[in-house]
Amino acid sequence: MDIRTDALSNPHIIKLLQAHHNDMLKHSPIESVHALDVTKLTQPDITFYSLWIDNNLAGVGALKALNTTHGEIKSMRTSSSYLRQGIAAKLLTHITKQATLRGYKTISLETGTAEAFLPAQKLYSQFGFKECEPFADYELDPYSLFMSKSF
Repeated sequence: MDIRTDALSNPHIIKLLQAHHNDMLKHSPIESVHALDVTKLTQPDITFYSLWIDNNLAGVGALKALNTTHGEIKSMRTSSSYLRQGIAAKLLTHITKQATLRGYKTISLETGTAEAFLPAQKLYSQFGFKECEPFADYELDPYSLFMSKSF
């Protein structure tokens, strides 16, 4: 297993991110989809990670700096051939560690409310994330669940 900090030029990563965005559109109206495209994930306030097993892309995730003490988890996605193998947990562990190394006091995330998002909600809860009010530029939305964890 190899977790890399990526520049988002790998076609496998781009394909997984496109599938992620398309899947979000199946469960939420476009105005409620907060998944970032490749261009937005390359912004300087975002660090993008990919997890590889035997040179096969297993999953992705990102950490966005909201300010000096608050980060946001973005674009968590496991490749379909690696589902239910602990990939998301490994990425979440890595991203959480990076957040603490940066000195963040809080990390937050937005996920969906549809049934398809229940596995993600369960994972985040297992990692100590609790429901919270909208943060940063988010607004209340019936399709969004906001979660946060403080260190």
